[in-house]
Amino acid sequence: MSYAIIVLTALGLCFTGMTALSLAIDRHHRQVYGGDAPPRKRRLLRAVGTLLLALAIIPSVVLWGAGAGFVAWLGMLTIGALLAAGLLPYWPARVAPLATAAGALSLAGLAGLVWS
Repeated sequence: MSYAIIVLTALGLCFTGMTALSLAIDRHHRQVYGGDAPPRKRRLLRAVGTLLLALAIIPSVVLWGAGAGFVAWLGMLTIGALLAAGLLPYWPARVAPLATAAGALSLAGLAGLVWS
């Protein structure tokens, strides 16, 4: 698998995870969907966001090894948070579909990375 695909997989997982964590906050959920999130959906968004951020360490460690991979993962978390925070105020209606598509493609890339 190429270098760029592995990096984009990690970035997509971080962006999707950060977006899910952002949408678990009532203010951002209201901004995107027009109403507060029910408690069950809020818990689900937090769990999914945390899981995606944890999965994002796998491509980084595969590509750069344990030490540098962990540091690269922290950088990817920062970039994912900046993407989510930058898109929420300007494109609130498009953040959720964009994050869903990025997450699906990134999970497919992760599956290809793990099974190859």
